Amino acid sequence: MGKKIELTASDGHKLEAYRADPSGKPKGALVIIQEIFGVNQHMRKVCDGYAADGYVAIAPALFDRVGKGIETGYGPEDQEKGKNTRSQLKWDDVLKDVAAAHEAVRSVGKVGILGYCFGGSVAWLGATRQDFACSVSYYGGNVADFAQEKPRCPVICHIGADDKSITPDKVDIIKKAHPDMPVYIYPGAGHGFNCDERGSWNAEAAKLARQRSLDFIAKHIG
Repeated sequence: MGKKIELTASDGHKLEAYRADPSGKPKGALVIIQEIFGVNQHMRKVCDGYAADGYVAIAPALFDRVGKGIETGYGPEDQEKGKNTRSQLKWDDVLKDVAAAHEAVRSVGKVGILGYCFGGSVAWLGATRQDFACSVSYYGGNVADFAQEKPRCPVICHIGADDKSITPDKVDIIKKAHPDMPVYIYPGAGHGFNCDERGSWNAEAAKLARQRSLDFIAKHIG
């Protein structure tokens, strides 16, 4: 369903992106932000899924600033590679690439941002620093670090109750800073619960979170 395209960020950096288009007229668009494993098979499948639901879905390859074509599986070595690659990125550069993806799909209508893991944190910053119609953050480990920032659009957060990287104190920081923002906690779910290729996949939580996301996106995009 999807295809790889090239984007150019405001600083001239060229990056790849995966774009999936719906079969009919788009309801709007979503910028889909990767985990620390790159725009891999799973992220492409996520884009295809949202395209099937009627949205243009585009996933910018944020790791291209470190090296072209970086994508991995989910083993211990893959996780270390992902963390190491992620550590070499600067938030400002990441957001330039997000903006390039936004610009590429702006013509189809309202645009939302949705991200997982590392991408969940990026989705939060997209909401506070850029102009999206809505934002969906799945287990963004750095959201609490930027909780003092005020979103410019409606946001929802999905967090697993057993997520060891987003401890209860971090959840409290987010909730206290934004008491009116929905922060959904999923019992029995850990970090990465949405990914059906990871051992942490939780089918029930993933299904519920996706339906909540679709309902939220439909409300704010169409």
